[in-house]
Amino acid sequence: MTGHARTTPKDDQSISPRGRRRRGRPRRRIGRWIALAAAVLVLGAAAAGGWAYTHLNGNIKGADVGDALGDNRPEAAKGGQNILVIGSDSRKGLGDTYGKNLTTMQSDTLMLLHTGGDGKWATVVSFPRDSWVQIPACDRGNGTRSSTHHFKINEAFAIGGSTGDTAKAAACTIKTVEANTHVRIDHFMIVDFRGFTGMVDALGGVEVCPEQPIHDKKAHLDLKAGCQLVRDDKALGYVRARYSVGDGSDIGRIGRQQEFMQSLATRARSKLYNPGALYGFLNSATKSLTTDPALAGIKPLYSLAGSVKGIPTSRIAFLTVPNYPRERDVPTDKANVTWQYPAAQRLFTALTQDHETTGADLKKATAQLPPAAYTINITVLNGTGTHGAAQTTADRLTALGYRIIATGNAPARVENSTLTYPQGLAEQARALAARLPGLIPARSDQAAPGTLTLTVGPDLSGPQG
Repeated sequence: MTGHARTTPKDDQSISPRGRRRRGRPRRRIGRWIALAAAVLVLGAAAAGGWAYTHLNGNIKGADVGDALGDNRPEAAKGGQNILVIGSDSRKGLGDTYGKNLTTMQSDTLMLLHTGGDGKWATVVSFPRDSWVQIPACDRGNGTRSSTHHFKINEAFAIGGSTGDTAKAAACTIKTVEANTHVRIDHFMIVDFRGFTGMVDALGGVEVCPEQPIHDKKAHLDLKAGCQLVRDDKALGYVRARYSVGDGSDIGRIGRQQEFMQSLATRARSKLYNPGALYGFLNSATKSLTTDPALAGIKPLYSLAGSVKGIPTSRIAFLTVPNYPRERDVPTDKANVTWQYPAAQRLFTALTQDHETTGADLKKATAQLPPAAYTINITVLNGTGTHGAAQTTADRLTALGYRIIATGNAPARVENSTLTYPQGLAEQARALAARLPGLIPARSDQAAPGTLTLTVGPDLSGPQG
């Protein structure tokens, strides 16, 4: 990890890939830097004159994803709005220095900005790219459709963008986030590498302050310790570096990327009265943006920035979806993370209910890890009367690491799903129920020893994750 500020109660709280709790980094001022960056975008364009404003406004691309999302979507939040921010690894125009073997569009960064309905608070939730989730069926740009499966969350962008179609890439990402969080996305923004190095270089570089030297072959990065200006490939490598820095996790990279954006905004502010540098920055920034039609312009982006700028910095929380190494649930998987339930679901529910969540809230909710999935035995029974319902649920639970002992039909149809457990398995039952919203486990003297019994009713939408 890099940086030098001290932690505060408002810090991001998450679980490291080694299962140890990491101390977060202070995000108290970042909300204002986000607002400042958008404000700089508009003020600079206005200062450059009407032609520049029109030109820069026209750089921002709009992509309509409405038809691709369909009608089966979560309900709108009780207040505020949810904006999905996607960092795209599209290398168009950058040559082969990075990602020369990529065959599809890629996404390394995924964040959800929720602005509170009363305008007094905001939450930014980062999704680790290694999150193991269900990817729903999505339309590809070549007219085919992918099948539902489990994989890293960032694969959704690659599936939709397999032929370079940005709208379909965004749509598949939105569908994946909505399917796994049950949070409705109101708007989206994609920022890609086409404008990244241009923004940094136009400002003459951006200052970073690594505490230790960084030598990362994959990111093509060789930096000494201490504060220094980076530009060109070094700037790109810094935000991409992962395996040779800190604990080597994507969680750590999220923190460095947020710090870099703070430094970028600071640098942009210092160039407000340098027309050449400012215009180069604005031109690159606007060229790198793709949004839904409602946000596709400098004026709506400035309005969004204004709504964030007025929020006290102490009321802007930067959080990461609670997670732990998937290796706990599936010992053979040493590369991915699993979202920690019920803490993750409580966070998502707070967003839909427009309730504020702080780092301290998240820390308390994630204090104790659930039993490992592979240690939990489950019998799944079909109480719906629909052929295959038990097997479908069993397959999804297996993908999450649970041990399915048997499947079959329930003695009779049921209206509501049930989860029963024998004496001594209350903790395991609660852990499973956390992935099945609305299901309350009940102890049963008739339950088979050492096994949970899940009876699937028509109300069960399937396990989360």
